[in-house]
Amino acid sequence: MTDSLDIIAACAFGLEAVVVRELTGLGYEAKPLSTGRVHFRAETAAVARANINLRTADRVLIRVGQFSAPDFEALFEGVKALPWERWIGPDMAFPVSGRSVKSQLSSVPACQRATKKAIVDRLMASHRVSTLPETGPKVAVEIALLDNTASLTIDTSGDGLHKRGYRPTVGEAALKETLAAGLVLLSAWRPDRPLVDPFCGTGTIAIEAAMIGRGIAPGLSRPFDAEAWPAITPGVWSEAREEARDGATGRLAFAIHASDVDERALSLARRHAAAAGV
Repeated sequence: MTDSLDIIAACAFGLEAVVVRELTGLGYEAKPLSTGRVHFRAETAAVARANINLRTADRVLIRVGQFSAPDFEALFEGVKALPWERWIGPDMAFPVSGRSVKSQLSSVPACQRATKKAIVDRLMASHRVSTLPETGPKVAVEIALLDNTASLTIDTSGDGLHKRGYRPTVGEAALKETLAAGLVLLSAWRPDRPLVDPFCGTGTIAIEAAMIGRGIAPGLSRPFDAEAWPAITPGVWSEAREEARDGATGRLAFAIHASDVDERALSLARRHAAAAGV
């Protein structure tokens, strides 16, 4: 599929400008949509590239549709009118989560039930089936209501993007990898300068800085939910990973020094650094 999609990079409050900068570096024209949401339009290949390369985003979502939903009838019909069969096959699982802010439809469980039923009706008619076993790959759906406007998104990432794969053991008061990367990118540090973290804990800031300095994409070593979706061809993911590997640079100009008074934390930091390849 080559037509452009509405894509949203979800992030922590305050990191929207950093996510915009990252997406600009990937070649996409992005702008903050709301608190913690950055929007851009791009082809399906961007789903893989964003998941693999974004350091400060928490998730990559596809917005399936948006419409006014002042009551349940409008919600149901609006959801049913969207092309769910494009993303959800007859055997795929599609759990529905929800949230509602300043909207007439304030009962989130009721909104989730109405959304689920509307998607079921659409899929059964489109796929010409009488049952939807939901035994296949997962497409997580969210219904978000704000000022009586419904936004329907699907989550392409699965586990949060902070789960890079190098930190299976989390220390006390550990910093999320996405936030650590955001702190590094917001700082005055650049890869051609020394960096010292004298209170490194389990090493997240130092490791993220080293990955940034060496151009190691954060999502290279982990899977994503959308990799199992027939709507996005496997070649898109392999090409995005190959591009990311080609973008990795060599050694840093200056060493990154990390220390801490807690030897147990340092032991984890050494293990995480080795797993991250830095």
